[in-house]
Amino acid sequence: MAAALITENFKFASLFFKSKDVMIFNGLIALGTVASQTAYNVFAFDCPCSSGMNYRYGLAVIGVPALAFFLIGIMMNRSTWDLVSECRLRNCRKLSGVAAFALLGSIIGRAVVAPLTWVVLSLLQGQAYMCALSEFVDPSSLEDFPSGEGSEVMAKFPCQGSVPKELEVFRAQIERRMKYESQLIGWILVAGMSVMVFLMMCMKHCCSPLGYQQENYWSQYRSTENTLFQRTAAVHALLLAAENVKSFFGFVALEKEEKEQLAGYQRPPPITSANWNRVTGVYLYREKGGLPLYSRLNKWATYSKENNVEAMEEMEMLT
Repeated sequence: MAAALITENFKFASLFFKSKDVMIFNGLIALGTVASQTAYNVFAFDCPCSSGMNYRYGLAVIGVPALAFFLIGIMMNRSTWDLVSECRLRNCRKLSGVAAFALLGSIIGRAVVAPLTWVVLSLLQGQAYMCALSEFVDPSSLEDFPSGEGSEVMAKFPCQGSVPKELEVFRAQIERRMKYESQLIGWILVAGMSVMVFLMMCMKHCCSPLGYQQENYWSQYRSTENTLFQRTAAVHALLLAAENVKSFFGFVALEKEEKEQLAGYQRPPPITSANWNRVTGVYLYREKGGLPLYSRLNKWATYSKENNVEAMEEMEMLT
């Protein structure tokens, strides 16, 4: 039983890594990160060129924006709040460990696009790396470098005009070495990311229970459903609010556009909290009698037509 459950959930796990829309969205995020990183290096980067401070500043330039981008990516991902809702509404009772791992992998996978882009660009440009680690360069490894110079002098090399004139001739050598190390790490990181994405794509196509066309259709359906749901929810909220305000004041002051928007709509039916909860939370692909159920809303509508909504709650381990 446990083995069958794990196998089934692994089949559905890869379906979180689908959708051309996700790839386009991730590409836009990466481009935005490139622009932000370039602008920062041009207008704001300013290495302190002081022993002890360089290291902290350089790591902060690389790490702090990456952390901020990561947290923003987590917060902006709808799946994050689906998971929170699942645990709040159902105490994660119907969420298996494998499915939870797959969902977390999806959330983290999308959230790391911007942070990794920032880190890779920082390493390829080399400014932050040189600022952070120049003070740790061993002077004895530099040919003809005067003896007796310590980390305080080495920390000044990232800044033009900060080192004594007799040491300026070593700047190019130190810059080449630091950029070599920085870019090597950056390219290794790019290679690692590429291999990881390739393996994920292979896992997706090998483990997916759906054919390419149906998987593409599912992606289009969920995108369309979400768009229509949000648009309809906005009109529903406006109708309900207008009715309530009119009941209190005896009239409602609507803008011309709002009046045109509400023309032809009647008073909206109330939606129970139970129904809101039934269409909220984590969902992976399921079928009923061979018919696909592409979302929680699709499943709710199917069971509602049969007047058997209660059976929906007992359908499977992961709903």
